[in-house]
Amino acid sequence: MPLFNPHQPDFGEFDAETRRIFEATIEFFEDRGKRVLKEQDRGHVWYADFLDFVKRERVFATLLTPAAQADGDPDKRWDTARVTKYSQILGFYGMAYWYVWQVSILGLGPIWQSGNEAAKRKAAGLLDSGAIFAFGLSERAHGADVYTTDMVLTPDGNGGYRANGGKYYIGNGNQAGMVSVFGRVEGLPTGPKTQDGYVFFVVDSRHPAYKLHRNVVDGQMYVAAFDLEDYPVREDDILHLGSEAFDAAINTVNVGKFNLGFGAIGAVQHGWHEAITHDEGRVLFDTRVTDFAQVRALFLETWVRLAAMDLYSERAVDYMRSGTAEDRRYLLVDAIEKMNVTRQAAKCYELMADAISAKGFENDMYFPMGATSMMGLPRLEGTVHVNMALALKFLVSYLFSPTDQGPVIPPRRRDAVDDAFLFHQGPAQGLDAVSFHDWRATFADFARLPNVKIFLEQVDAFQAFLGTTPLSKAQMRDLDLLLVVGDIFTAVPYAELILQQASITGAGDDILDSIFEVLVRDVSGHALTLSNKPSVTPDQQKTALACLRRPAYDAERSARVWAEARATADTYAMKL
Repeated sequence: MPLFNPHQPDFGEFDAETRRIFEATIEFFEDRGKRVLKEQDRGHVWYADFLDFVKRERVFATLLTPAAQADGDPDKRWDTARVTKYSQILGFYGMAYWYVWQVSILGLGPIWQSGNEAAKRKAAGLLDSGAIFAFGLSERAHGADVYTTDMVLTPDGNGGYRANGGKYYIGNGNQAGMVSVFGRVEGLPTGPKTQDGYVFFVVDSRHPAYKLHRNVVDGQMYVAAFDLEDYPVREDDILHLGSEAFDAAINTVNVGKFNLGFGAIGAVQHGWHEAITHDEGRVLFDTRVTDFAQVRALFLETWVRLAAMDLYSERAVDYMRSGTAEDRRYLLVDAIEKMNVTRQAAKCYELMADAISAKGFENDMYFPMGATSMMGLPRLEGTVHVNMALALKFLVSYLFSPTDQGPVIPPRRRDAVDDAFLFHQGPAQGLDAVSFHDWRATFADFARLPNVKIFLEQVDAFQAFLGTTPLSKAQMRDLDLLLVVGDIFTAVPYAELILQQASITGAGDDILDSIFEVLVRDVSGHALTLSNKPSVTPDQQKTALACLRRPAYDAERSARVWAEARATADTYAMKL
């Protein structure tokens, strides 16, 4: 598995300007060193120095300006491959730096989707000046309930509006050049069935009617609570009205939060470098720590899970970049990236923490920064229950109704082109019409691997569970039950994309069989949990337990994978 090493980065698949930005970013962090990184993290220091660098090197301007707003600059485009790679680099050095980038992406989403050309020109100009952006969707009382908002626009009788209401948990809300705000127009209906009253508009965080209250978290990032008090909204400030505003909210999350998994991968990679180097160099009871069987098992599982995360995520980029109005498979792939890859990252940190024990709490380590972020990422950003509910909408069409007449498997996409479709996704409805190719064809190419074969037996058993003991109407409303069903279901497309990427990169049988050894264990664990849910019937309990399998263990294979993982010790350390 290629492990990111800032001392030997490989950005060969990107163009010259993109490589320059990536390398300049690494140089910025490496020159500052870990001591400054940690001091600013502990001191909750706003990252003005990083934003000065972003402005000077035109980082956000180059990477986050679509070609349509580039004013002829050939280096500007919205290229998901380089956006996600930059997310990984920033995650490697600190999720706070990833956050200011991530939230700017979200803030730009409704603007780039809008027909408001003046707003788009303003955003492009602000990017050139080094500005950051914010996404004003969440509210304290409503959380992730996008249907409900207390941000109200009241017509002022002169063709404009007055905005009143509060927003909560809004990253970059302290200094955003433009804040994209979601609300409703007074007197117009809103809700799941009628969306006529929704509106997206932009505000300036420096306006006197923008009342910034506080940072709601302890950290370098600023996560704002703010109110608009009779904020004047002109017609030129309106980005979307009605159902288009609701669609813009959903589609922005599709684009922006895809980066969650890539930031998480970067954080795990840095944590790995510190953890494996520490334990490899430590001797206890006359034994090298990495020679203890339990420590080896912890590191080996971390390495395998990290390899799976990386393979899946790299392939997921291709689906995002190949999406069209007729091919919306990217929505399932995206949901898995947001919730599953982030949870895998949290699992990796848990495993490594057990391996390095007290070292993981020391104040000269990146590790506690990464561990804290990984605890929050699937909860604060990945919103597992929301994304699982989305993924489950595709269960029948993916698992039971693939079609040879459907969309072809996308090619690898690292071409230097603009991903214009991501800002023209269209209505957020119609998910039941999304079709999928036959996923079994991918697995057939790897059926020689013992654990792939066992995993397919589990999928067959899961299909039998759903087919012979189907969920009742009441169970279909039991999200506690559905979350576990979803864990088993999403393991299948997760595994499929891992194999597809393996075909592209030539990943070896050892690492792939090891990945599926872990997947078999995970599915068995989910099946056991499913069988013990209070609402399952005795027949469902039996069919759920039929999914349990023991992986095929191979000591020689594991030894080879462990040798590769262990060899990464002492290959990178951030200077103090």
